[in-house]
Amino acid sequence: MVFSTQIFLFYFLPLALLGNYLLPVRWRNLFLTLISYVFYGWWNPWFVTLMALSSVIDWWAGAIICAPGASPRQRKAGLLFSLGANLALLGYFKYAMFAQENWNRLVELFGGTPSPVVLITLPMGISFYTFQTMSYSIDLYRGHAKRAKSFIDYICFVSLFPQLVAGPIVRYQDVADQLRSRPQKGELFAAGALTFMCGFIKKVLLANTVSQPADLCFDDAVALGTGAAWFGLVCFYFQLYFDFSGYSDMAIGLGKMFGFTFVENFASPYKAGSFTEFWQRWHLSLTTFLRDYVFIPLGGSRGTKWQTARNTMITFLLGGLWHGAAWRYLIWGGAHGLMLVLERLSGKGCLWWFLPKVARTAVLVAIFQFNWIVFRCETLADGADYLDAMFGGRGNATGQAVLAGQVITPWYCFALLLCAAVVFLGTETRQLVVRAERSWRIALGLFAAFVVSVLALFSQAENPFLYFRF
Repeated sequence: MVFSTQIFLFYFLPLALLGNYLLPVRWRNLFLTLISYVFYGWWNPWFVTLMALSSVIDWWAGAIICAPGASPRQRKAGLLFSLGANLALLGYFKYAMFAQENWNRLVELFGGTPSPVVLITLPMGISFYTFQTMSYSIDLYRGHAKRAKSFIDYICFVSLFPQLVAGPIVRYQDVADQLRSRPQKGELFAAGALTFMCGFIKKVLLANTVSQPADLCFDDAVALGTGAAWFGLVCFYFQLYFDFSGYSDMAIGLGKMFGFTFVENFASPYKAGSFTEFWQRWHLSLTTFLRDYVFIPLGGSRGTKWQTARNTMITFLLGGLWHGAAWRYLIWGGAHGLMLVLERLSGKGCLWWFLPKVARTAVLVAIFQFNWIVFRCETLADGADYLDAMFGGRGNATGQAVLAGQVITPWYCFALLLCAAVVFLGTETRQLVVRAERSWRIALGLFAAFVVSVLALFSQAENPFLYFRF
């Protein structure tokens, strides 16, 4: 089920809120778990069994780790059981086809006969909830969290529908107290509703609008002219941000409406003046997860500059691979890691740091245009075609003119300018919500934009969030 659909907005959400507030407190976690399983099983009921299996694995691992009188060896065995089982599930469903395809290429290279690739359906959001369940076991082992008091509390944490499919990645210790007792206050509900509206507006009015020229360009790169290619890429640059940050806002807002406070996931990343600052603002829940569970255990920045560079590259390569089982994601992650390494090795005396922040932000915007190509294109060959179109055009002049006429329209130009204004001149969602709580005019303006978004929803085909594929 998708947040930006009529069935969620007019049926699922009202019933979920009604049940949550009418039921006695002791039944709310069970109710939230059941409706979250309905929400997740809407795409494919079989996906539910995999999430339940992952939950049971880590609940059992947690019992081993926290067993009274457990020896260090037993506790480590519980942790390894959790990590091994979860990574095996994730590896099979997300990376087995990738491994088969690359093995076949290697076999063909040496003159062998490739074997048929077994097609495996990728369960929605498996990367997100697998990371959450693993973090539970790891934090229990480290002593950073206490074991859940009941299995219902635990599976409620894993399956919470607001952030289940595309984050933010929530750690158990962040919501442990809220699972036991959470406020059901009008102020929190109002803040949640305003945050949800902000995210809904981002997704429906902004991301979905600029996605149309972006899709036209990326789906037909072989007939693109230079102008349309650049225009389509910039549209995707804004689409990705508004799509993902819009989902995060809606997830955080829904969490507040049910009494939960989730971590923020975006802090105006496109305003960053350095690569380091960008990753302190973009997809914060994943960034902190990789920092705490990969980068720091590898040694972090405690060694030499080159050891820190190695740890950074490994972390970002794994971060790229987390996004998808394809070489393009490894290249994307490696490119970001390399840029961070070069920035840190250059030191504060480098000319880069003497540039005004506005200039550094402009340079980052230009660089990210190229990095998002491999993120959007289905294959590296498609990415090469798109780059070729950006710097020389593809196809004949007639085809280029037709496609440019479909893409570079006054409406799409206005939408692109509006996106740029919101990103570079606007404020963060949480700050806007605070202002809306203090000013009825701002709140009324947000509500009016939300109504327009709901009306626009009736004219749009269902458009799932981009990060659902991860």
